[in-house]
Amino acid sequence: MNTEATPLSPVNAYVLDGHGGAQQVLADEAEALDRSTNPVWMRVNFGDDVGRKWLIEKSGLDEAVVDAILQLESRPRTLAFEKGVLVVLRGVNMNPGEAAEDMISVRTWVEPGRVITASRRRLRSLDDVRDEFDRKQGPTSPQALLIELVDRLGYYIADVIDRIEGEIEEAESSIRDPDIIIHNSPFSISRRRSARLRRYLAPQRDALDRISRLTNSWFKAEELAEIREQENRFTLMVEDLDLVRERALVAQEEFLGIVAHQQNTRMLVLSIIAAIFLPLSFLTGLMGMNVAGLPGTVNPWSFWVLVLLMALTAGGIMALFYFKRWF
Repeated sequence: MNTEATPLSPVNAYVLDGHGGAQQVLADEAEALDRSTNPVWMRVNFGDDVGRKWLIEKSGLDEAVVDAILQLESRPRTLAFEKGVLVVLRGVNMNPGEAAEDMISVRTWVEPGRVITASRRRLRSLDDVRDEFDRKQGPTSPQALLIELVDRLGYYIADVIDRIEGEIEEAESSIRDPDIIIHNSPFSISRRRSARLRRYLAPQRDALDRISRLTNSWFKAEELAEIREQENRFTLMVEDLDLVRERALVAQEEFLGIVAHQQNTRMLVLSIIAAIFLPLSFLTGLMGMNVAGLPGTVNPWSFWVLVLLMALTAGGIMALFYFKRWF
């Protein structure tokens, strides 16, 4: 289902059937259901006034939970409350024309019989979960929906990291071509992208660790084990990003070393040329003075004698450089 061009609705309600499917209903109908037998998924766009009003007035959430959900900027974290758990996560931006590392925040409230996901922009991971319900392969409980969302977030983040690693490998293969490196600066770009991703991935890993340590929650043991696996997955992605940054730094230093070596080689050539022509310029300047008494002014062989003297001087300087191993 292509949802990229579809606007994000303020409030969408789905009733899970417990067998991998879900039926979309009106928000008011979902609120009236018995959640013990009919788990509900509420997908809210809190960037819309209608979605924000629903969270404040109709969601039934505590004021502290609503305030945490509606924060404009929020780092990934897990907040445990008496009635449920609020998990703030980030996913890469897969919307057309947007930078993937401009990560989108999704705030997920999980309680017995209900899960609320709130975001301001469309997130492909949430669309994937909705598509799984269409195929009757979706999660069967609010806890399972949270785990599936984390899995989809990790899938797209890992894909972006793989692309960054591919860019680094391509740049490393072109490191001997200064023109490509100078004009595109792939190492600096990759370091900036990986730094922006890591900014949220490290606390996201910690947020998952906090969930896995909730001993008094209603998460099942196998669900907590799955969350720990996702935590380990995000740990590996953070390590991959660290490796990308190190590779970019090492490759950039190697490139700068190559450029410096090339510049030193050019400067050496120019210095040798200057050293050769410096005494020759002295001789031509000395013999070219327009004053009386210069030797050889009436001798027809004086010009060739001077040329021979200059050639011997240049040859002597080059021989000296050669024996000194200066070139």
